Amino acid sequence: MSSGCAPAVLIGGWAIAARLEGPAYDPATETISTLAAYGSSGFWVMTLALAGLGVCHLLTALGLRPAAPAGRLALGAGGVTACVVALIPPPSSGGSLRHGTVTAIGFTLLAVWPVLAARRRDGAPWGLRPAPAVAATLLMLLSAVWFLVELHLQGAAGVAERLVTAIQSLWPFVVVASCLRHRYRQDETAPT
Repeated sequence: MSSGCAPAVLIGGWAIAARLEGPAYDPATETISTLAAYGSSGFWVMTLALAGLGVCHLLTALGLRPAAPAGRLALGAGGVTACVVALIPPPSSGGSLRHGTVTAIGFTLLAVWPVLAARRRDGAPWGLRPAPAVAATLLMLLSAVWFLVELHLQGAAGVAERLVTAIQSLWPFVVVASCLRHRYRQDETAPT
C-alpha cells in the first residue's frame, strides 16, 4: 500500500502546490523545492507531500523483506531524507546549502537502492533481479545528471527533476508488485 501511495502523494503534492502558486510558477523551469519554499502559496502542501513520501518509502523499506538488507536500508534512509527535506525548506529566494545537501543525499540513496536490494540468487522476483535493478539505478542516475545539467543551464530543471523524482517514487511500487506476483506464482505451483 505504501509503495503505491508514494508516487500519488508526490505527484499530487506538486500538482496541487503548483495550482495554488498560480501562473507565476513555471513547472518546466522551476523546481519542486520552489513550491516548498517559505512564503510560497503551496508551501504547506509540498511540505506534507515530501513528508508523506518519506513515510511511504520508510514503510515500504520495512515491509520489503525479499529485498537485500542493504537496499532496504538505502530505501528507508531515502525516506528519512525526504522527511528532513520537508523540515528544511529552501528560502523564498536564493539557494540553501542545507536543503541542497540533504536533497542530493536523498537522490543518491534512492538511486542506488535498487542495485543494493537486488538478489543474486535464481528465482528472485523480477524487480529484485540484477539486470532490472541495474537498469533502474542507471535510469535514475542519468535523469539526476540531466537535472543537474538543466539546473546549471537554467533550462528545463523542473521537467528533469519531476522525471527523476517520479521514477524514484514509482520504482518501489514496481518492485513490490513483482514480489507479490512472484509469491502468487509460487503459491500456484506449490504442491497441495
